[in-house]
Amino acid sequence: MYNDIVDTLRFEKLVAAALSSLPKKLRDAVSNVAIVIENSPRKKHTNEIAIGNRGVLLGLYEGVPQTQWGKTQSGVLPDKITIFKQSIESLATDDYSLKELVRDVVWHEIGHHFGFTDKELRRIEKRRQQSG
Repeated sequence: MYNDIVDTLRFEKLVAAALSSLPKKLRDAVSNVAIVIENSPRKKHTNEIAIGNRGVLLGLYEGVPQTQWGKTQSGVLPDKITIFKQSIESLATDDYSLKELVRDVVWHEIGHHFGFTDKELRRIEKRRQQSG
């Protein structure tokens, strides 16, 4: 476990850097989504997506993926991506792993915004790790 509790401003900068590291084409395509940081998920979050007592929820996408947008999409509230600071810190072992975890969680949740399932995202993440 990472012993350094990261201040909120520094954590926000890590999230911003993760967003900036997205390929420009993807950054430009992100639309109608709010990204927020919360310390930890509420019980409601973990119950809704069947995370058990031993699971750790690092991020959460709530909304309508772009692949499902239609003509009635205008005027709706933005999608929401929540990044859970304390959950990520609990798994980090040092500054480098914290930065990598934040990037991975942000990329994963942005993937949901574009309509990718968890199974598809795991396959993409595995390929990226093997090539990187």
